[in-house]
Amino acid sequence: MHLLLLNGPNLNLLGTREPEIYGAETLADIEQQVAAKAEQLGAQVVSFQSNAEHELIERIHQASHESIDFIVFNPAAYTHTSVALRDALTAVAIPFSEVHISDPEQREPFRQQSFFSDIAVHVVKGLGTQGYLVATEQAIEFLTSQIR
Repeated sequence: MHLLLLNGPNLNLLGTREPEIYGAETLADIEQQVAAKAEQLGAQVVSFQSNAEHELIERIHQASHESIDFIVFNPAAYTHTSVALRDALTAVAIPFSEVHISDPEQREPFRQQSFFSDIAVHVVKGLGTQGYLVATEQAIEFLTSQIR
């Protein structure tokens, strides 16, 4: 099983960006934890982060030509704005989870709409950085259930 851990804009600033909302862990910490959890459960992870929408789209397209079975995706601010990323995900038809460190529904009104939740296999929000591990476990459980 191969997972793509995909992170959107400003998540490269984790650890210093609004730690009262996003915590003290860095993106590198999260990537390491997700890789370790996936390996423990028999999967491999590749990670990618970009602040540029077109680079995220290109990475999703690339995933369709690799052996990526599932995408764990934190679209960050693009959650509320990017039809293009939604279209990329539906075009490649790779199952994915939507992950958010905070709970967007408990924040500003403009953050309460997601262009991804209705097409995601799972939505994990408000669990802090542990949400990435939950989403990884759910992804592997989903893939394992598809194999049976």
